[in-house]
Amino acid sequence: MSAPGLSDNVAGALCYLFGFVTGIIFLILAPYNQSKFVRFHAFQSIFLNVAWFVLWILLGLLTHGLIIFLSPLIGLAGIVLWLYMMYSSFNNRKIKLPVIGDLAEKQA
Repeated sequence: MSAPGLSDNVAGALCYLFGFVTGIIFLILAPYNQSKFVRFHAFQSIFLNVAWFVLWILLGLLTHGLIIFLSPLIGLAGIVLWLYMMYSSFNNRKIKLPVIGDLAEKQA
């Protein structure tokens, strides 16, 4: 896209910055909502954050025994995934997450 403003790779990376909030913002803002690359990352960010929220609710319900010790590791894995998705998008790579990526691709 040659429109003034952010390039697609920067907009795609920013879709992940504040989770579903920035995903929704980039789905609303023109000209970014016209880019298939940005739309894919916006939808994937939204779906990823919803899944992450549901996972944390389920973990909160299962706070017995081993789950308490696994929570920090799961949190760290989430941060690493978040940074990886921003980095990959910034480098014009379209990483499709299992299930979520397919849903995002259908919406984009």
